[in-house]
Amino acid sequence: MNFTENVLMGILRQTRFVLGAAALGLAGSACERPAQDNPAEDSVVVTTPPPAMPVTYASYHRIEVPVTLPVLDAFLSDSSFAEHLRTRLSLTAPEVDSLRQAAREETAKLRETTDTAYTGTTWAATELAAARISAILGEQRATELMELVRYYWSDAAAIGSDTSVIGMAGDSTRFRPGNVPSDTRIVVNAPAYRMDLFENGKLVKTYKIGIGYPEFPLPTGMRTAERILFNPTWTPPDEPWVEGSGKVKAGQTVAAGSKLNPLGIAKIPIGLPSLIHGGKSEAQLGGFASHGCVGLTNAQMREFSTELARMGGAELNRARIQEFAKKPSETREVSLESPVPIELRYETIVVEAGAVHVFRDVYGYGTNTDRRLQEVLAAYGISTSQLTEPERTALMGALAEMARGPAGEPAPAVTRPDSAPQVNATTDRVTKTVTGKKEVVVTVAALAGKGYPAPVKP
Repeated sequence: MNFTENVLMGILRQTRFVLGAAALGLAGSACERPAQDNPAEDSVVVTTPPPAMPVTYASYHRIEVPVTLPVLDAFLSDSSFAEHLRTRLSLTAPEVDSLRQAAREETAKLRETTDTAYTGTTWAATELAAARISAILGEQRATELMELVRYYWSDAAAIGSDTSVIGMAGDSTRFRPGNVPSDTRIVVNAPAYRMDLFENGKLVKTYKIGIGYPEFPLPTGMRTAERILFNPTWTPPDEPWVEGSGKVKAGQTVAAGSKLNPLGIAKIPIGLPSLIHGGKSEAQLGGFASHGCVGLTNAQMREFSTELARMGGAELNRARIQEFAKKPSETREVSLESPVPIELRYETIVVEAGAVHVFRDVYGYGTNTDRRLQEVLAAYGISTSQLTEPERTALMGALAEMARGPAGEPAPAVTRPDSAPQVNATTDRVTKTVTGKKEVVVTVAALAGKGYPAPVKP
């Protein structure tokens, strides 16, 4: 680990902080409140008060995960985190109350509707959060707060659930563009809508997935899968997207097997705030489909569960899953003997089987840049000067076309501040569609035989 990473790990070990159910459940903006699992297993508990030192979390991340007001609302719904803000950032009780009110007001505007024409952006929601938080705390302390939330959202939850992940979180090799794991793990790349199963460095299966809406983006970082819950119950959180459905009430448990249960036949906690779960339709795969989770169809979930169990040393087969299905109102748990690492990535430029795949920057992180392209090519030992003129022209065109958010607006991170799109961040809807292409593929002769492996269909 470098110095910054050591500081972060020290803070994690020294800070008295409980990442409870509400704190990282995106206040329900994730697929459910993790409290319905085992709170003791899904919490980080460390014991010593934090040292009085500056917050310097931002440099730890290659991609700064977004802090929207619904995300902040999630953290502030847990009293332990609110206390952490008072001791760690020296916030006053009135300041914490003001943050809670601002976050709650914005979260209360969100509704999940059938209007598929609407397109909002993660960037717009993040900008709104920055403005509202700065108005309460001032710019410097607002930055410290958002960096703290980013750190815990990205990696601390995983580190807390399994100490073996600490090494992975600090392993710089995982930041290598298009890194192919040498171990056994699951890799999810959100902008590619793709989930890969690696065993001892070999890609064995690939699944097309649904990802979180831009307003509720899938996070990045290391997680672990430790158990599979079949026929899960669902307790709707006290959130507008639940209220807007008109079919369920907040706090009222939806039975396992109910048609109103969005989790499908099974769920897999992968470190707060996210799950991998079933219940999605075929049409939702390859697009936005959840409140911060990885979505699969029930058929995919059956297949994936057996593979994950095998990778984790648990006994599970189709016959046993069929037995679970015969009693849909009875929740059954399959524990993995060995936790399986889950790596959540956001890579929009990927070399695969001799071609450069440029994916749409759906969360507006500003990743489709010439500099990022050079980094990706350099990982395979070539530079842009080695490209032919047609290859270079095609790649520059691909970057320009894919450096756009869901509605086709330029990603603000790669535009001048005065040309950033004006987006209504206070809308009461979530984004469900992407306008235009989601991917451009450019074959590059110098990359022949190189790259991340092509998908392996189940």
